[in-house]
Formats: sequence, C-alpha cells, structure tokens
Amino acid sequence: MTDATGEEPLVRVRGVKKSYRSGGGRLEVLRGVDFDLEPGGFVAIIGQSGSGKSTLLHLMGLLDAPDAGEVWLAGRRVDDLPGSQRDRLRNTAIGMVFQAYHLLPELTALENVLAPLYVRHSLREWLTAGGAARARARGLLERFGLGGRLHHKPRQLSGGEMQRVAIARALVAGPQLLLADEPTGNLDEESGAGILEALSELNRRDGLSIVLVTHDTAIARRADRIVRLAAGRVEAV
Repeated sequence: MTDATGEEPLVRVRGVKKSYRSGGGRLEVLRGVDFDLEPGGFVAIIGQSGSGKSTLLHLMGLLDAPDAGEVWLAGRRVDDLPGSQRDRLRNTAIGMVFQAYHLLPELTALENVLAPLYVRHSLREWLTAGGAARARARGLLERFGLGGRLHHKPRQLSGGEMQRVAIARALVAGPQLLLADEPTGNLDEESGAGILEALSELNRRDGLSIVLVTHDTAIARRADRIVRLAAGRVEAV
C-alpha cells in the first residue's frame, strides 16, 4: 500500500462509488474515484457544484459509506468498520470543518471547543482529564487570536471568529487529518483570507494533513496539490 517513495499514504481512496435516490431513480455522484493523501500533505479538491466534492469528503470523514470501493486511513481500511468504531475514529483521528460553523448557541467558545471531548470521556474520566483538556482548548483559541473571546457565545462573535472556534474544536482531540468543506464560504474576503492562512500554518508548522474542498481555484492554490472532480471522476489538473 506504499507509494513510489515507499511512504504509506495517510488516506487512500480506491474505486469509490456513491449514488443516492433521486425521484424514482438513482443519481450517481461518484463513479470510481482514486485519491491519495500523503502524511503532512495539503490537497485541495475542486469542481463545480454537484461534482461530488463534498460527498468524497464525507466518505473520508466516515460520515457516510461508499456503495463500492475502499477508504483507508493510516494503513487501515475504515469504510467497512462497525458504526461504533467509525464514530470513535471520527472523534479521535479526524477533524472536520464545514461552511456552516455548527456551534452550539448556548455554549461559550471554550465550551464549544471542548464539546468533542465531553462526548469522548465519561464523567469519572473528565475529573482526571478535564484540566488538561481545558488548557489545550484555551491554548488553541489563544493561538487563533481568540484569547479574549473564551467566554463569549456564538451570537457575540463575528463569522471569522466563529469559524476559528470551529477549527479549534476540530483540532482539540489532536487528529491526524483535517477535512475542510468550503470553510470560507460564509465569510467576507478578509476573514476568509485569515482562515486560509490559519490552515496553511497548521500544515506548515504542525505538519497537519489537510483536505480542503472548494469551488474557487484561487483558494485551491493555497494547497500543495489540486485534485479536480468532474462528473464524479478525478480529472488531471
């Protein structure tokens, strides 16, 4: 399963197909996709609306399962795992950021970042792990310039600030892989540029492996490599 350099891909997608019910028939979204992401890589997936970008990202994030083909993470096939094991991997090894922030309105920024860890730990475990978890969450928010917003709720934050909270939440468990689906889609140009710079820094400084989905080629150029999807298949760029 290694590539030409002898390095094991972090993500390997092979022959993936996916379709959905549409009216009285089936809509083919992915028609046999192959894709690799090396450890520490930063890849942008581009394509028009309906080309299958988000569907592919959701399969890599274990939010859905392919109709055919395989998805591998860190040398292990993961698409065929039982639901509980996929949930655990998604909570520990994979961080996800979407166009919508999906912050819980009743929680503060700090509490929103901690939310995945609340799910992972029992109350007894939290009594031991909670202090370190809070310190990590606080450190991430401070890194993203939100040290003064720890106790603000989403309605008190700008769009760019909410997306930074969402990124911190995606990172708090220390994932191997970050999947970002149009993360600047709801932001103005300045805020969007800040989010892209934050992602680039995470890749450069921390070696975080990132897959970014976008329809914007200018945004895609921030990545090290670009993959284009068209009609459910990979095209050369």
